[in-house]
Amino acid sequence: MRKLAVGLTALLAVLAMFVGVGGAAAAVAPRADVAGQTFVIATDTTFAPFEYREDGELTGIDMDLIRDIAAQQGFSVEIQSLGFDAALQALQSNQVDGVIAGMSITDERQAIFDFSDPYFDSGVQMAVAEGDTTITGYDDLRGETVVAKRGSEGETFANSIKDQYGFAVKALADSATMYDDVKAGNSVAVFDDYPVLAYGINQNNGLMSVTEKEQGSSYGFAVNKGQNAELLAAFNAGLAELKSTGDYQRILDTYLEQPASASTTGFFGLLSDSMPALMKGLGLTLLATGLSILIALVLGVVFGFFKVSPFRVLRAIATTYVSIFRGTPLLVQAFFFYFGLPQLTGQSIDVLTAGVLTLSLNAGAYMTEIVRGGIQSVDPGQTEAGRSLGLGYITTMRRIVLPQAVKIMTPSFINQFVMTLKDTSLLAVIGFAELTYQGQQIYAANFRTGETLLIVAALYFVVITLLTTLSNKLDKRFNK
Repeated sequence: MRKLAVGLTALLAVLAMFVGVGGAAAAVAPRADVAGQTFVIATDTTFAPFEYREDGELTGIDMDLIRDIAAQQGFSVEIQSLGFDAALQALQSNQVDGVIAGMSITDERQAIFDFSDPYFDSGVQMAVAEGDTTITGYDDLRGETVVAKRGSEGETFANSIKDQYGFAVKALADSATMYDDVKAGNSVAVFDDYPVLAYGINQNNGLMSVTEKEQGSSYGFAVNKGQNAELLAAFNAGLAELKSTGDYQRILDTYLEQPASASTTGFFGLLSDSMPALMKGLGLTLLATGLSILIALVLGVVFGFFKVSPFRVLRAIATTYVSIFRGTPLLVQAFFFYFGLPQLTGQSIDVLTAGVLTLSLNAGAYMTEIVRGGIQSVDPGQTEAGRSLGLGYITTMRRIVLPQAVKIMTPSFINQFVMTLKDTSLLAVIGFAELTYQGQQIYAANFRTGETLLIVAALYFVVITLLTTLSNKLDKRFNK
């Protein structure tokens, strides 16, 4: 019996050891059935060194982490650079599967999203314009305005001490804009995550830090609450593996201890370096504009005829359409079609489709009024003359009224074409990589905001001038 008891004890010990090993293994490498799948991951546009563009490609700590983890765990990722606010909205509307964007893990966000294990411990510093000796600490901020990035750890910290030190906090969308706000004197200081601030200072952003790092929250990878558990488990397993092999520390060292040096090229060097990305953005701008104008022209003609129709129902339909799309801001429409509509229908919409839908419906409403005005500006006696000759309503419109109305409408059509081309710049807020968006990506990395925007404005001016000249020549040729 004694030998039996010893044997049973040994057997139980062995079993316990295997259970413990199995449990430990499960904790380190949880099963994640993601092999072969492709996940759409949203990120910020301007949060160097975590995500930024270098030679036109997204790079940074977050990008290296998610790509290395994906390769290690056997799944693929499609990165969408949307901006922080837009990335969170895209996740909530199920346009993307996850977000990695230097996102602090907070109690409020944990009520909406599921977070991975922390992958970076953040902190906040304050900086002022280079050479400013009036602000050396928080005590000097009384009665002043500071700036922080909307939704960031810097904004949270600044708001937590503003009453104590008597300053106001202004929130902006990205780091480059914040830094420019301080340099322009609109704000006396900026609160930002310390690695982001250090990267910007190394890039000669015109600021200098004046405080020590304040302890902040940790960053995490996020998915919607109760969704994509396998993806979250795969991220945690991959992160643990990267830490155990030393690759995690290597990634951090690459961007934090050896940050990229500031560009020393002159204006023409910047122009040369930026042109490939800007040309890509210009191509998408012209594509979206062309598609939108064609659809808007069809909508304008159809609803324009509805507006002058003798049938009250058709007039009511056209009036409702015009009132909705002329009476709401274009940005609201863009957010609705890209974020709101997928939530209502359960079907995702790609950014080009959402952009074209927004521009075409908006421009179509204005073209409807152009068509209506053109038709009604033709002398009613022309219609009466056609009818007195025995021509039907459709024939009278086609042979007599429309040829005259087209001449009246053409200048307005050209103006609407130009307006639609410029309106494409607003689609940058939903991550459409048109010309303005590409410019934002460039100055977010090099902090040469003024020069970059000058190049972008010049490209818009040249293209619009050429298209306007061509349109006017076609107008003179066909409407002699």
